Amino acid sequence: MKKHNFSAGPSILPDVAYQNAAKAILDFNGTGLSILSISHRTKDFEDVLNSAQALMRELLNIPENYHIYFVGGGASTQFFHIPANFLGKKAGYVNTGVWTKKAIKEAKLYGEVEVVASSEDRNFCYIPKNFEIPTDIDYLYICTNNTIYGTEYKSDIDSPVPVIADMSSDILSRPIDVSKYAVIYGGAQKNLAPAGVSFVIIRDDMLQKVVRPLPTMVNVNTHVENNSMFNTPPVFPIFVMNETLKWIKSIGGLEAMYKINLEKAQILYDEIERNSLFRPTVDQPDRSLMNICFVMAEGKEELAADFLKFATERGMVGIKGHRLVGGFRASCYNALPKESVEALVACMQEFEQLHK
Repeated sequence: MKKHNFSAGPSILPDVAYQNAAKAILDFNGTGLSILSISHRTKDFEDVLNSAQALMRELLNIPENYHIYFVGGGASTQFFHIPANFLGKKAGYVNTGVWTKKAIKEAKLYGEVEVVASSEDRNFCYIPKNFEIPTDIDYLYICTNNTIYGTEYKSDIDSPVPVIADMSSDILSRPIDVSKYAVIYGGAQKNLAPAGVSFVIIRDDMLQKVVRPLPTMVNVNTHVENNSMFNTPPVFPIFVMNETLKWIKSIGGLEAMYKINLEKAQILYDEIERNSLFRPTVDQPDRSLMNICFVMAEGKEELAADFLKFATERGMVGIKGHRLVGGFRASCYNALPKESVEALVACMQEFEQLHK
């Protein structure tokens, strides 16, 4: 039976990335060595690293005054790296869920945090809008896509202060204007690579804004100056990232990727709206293309466990909602084929017919 991988992360990656990674595990680039045991100081791997940086720059149209580096530790490490480097007195955070709350907690260790906007009043089912951005903060922090609640920013923020964004779960899913951001970072295990590597895109001027002496590995300048090689980088995840970036370029880049993602999301959201057994949980303008959350319709809540079992038996993997919100979550990351979304829709329709 074919499996349809809707897992929120680590998530589905392109078949070509799996295939080339499998080959490289046995013999990397004709070296006779496995990518799992290759020295990161070899030219073969440096070529991979440089290629990944160049492809990311090309696909995102990253201006020349930005640096890209890769580092371990996941987005959760960046939760404290960001304020350690840049929070002098006060920073502004937009609270849109679990991940921004975790980032706020870490930031408070370094200075004052002003929550300039929040959607907690309605259990994070929308993205705050039309809020005033203070001009006396060191930076404004956002998370552009919220995997647990299924909300997503649909446009780049205009801000009088530097914007720092966690884009772990929607990076390279759509075009963005990188010049609107001072720092973009994320864990790569959604749209780019297996778990183990994070990416950081940082504007030149921010390298001069480090506000305190820091341990070497925490200081952003360390990783820029050493081109991700101050210590051993996550070699295998970077290899897979490079393969994924090549795949995105091969299908037409971010414009093509965005079109595909819009189509997949529309198919599933249309069915959630139509189907008498289900309802969406997020305000329409802010619904994520990456993490589509829904619950049983009012009065049908007792069918939740039955539907999960029904869907699982038909090859749907990872659709159970996060434990904090319940319900269901279909993560439709870049590499998820449209056929998987159509299979889930067919499953929902079949379940509806059984419970009319």
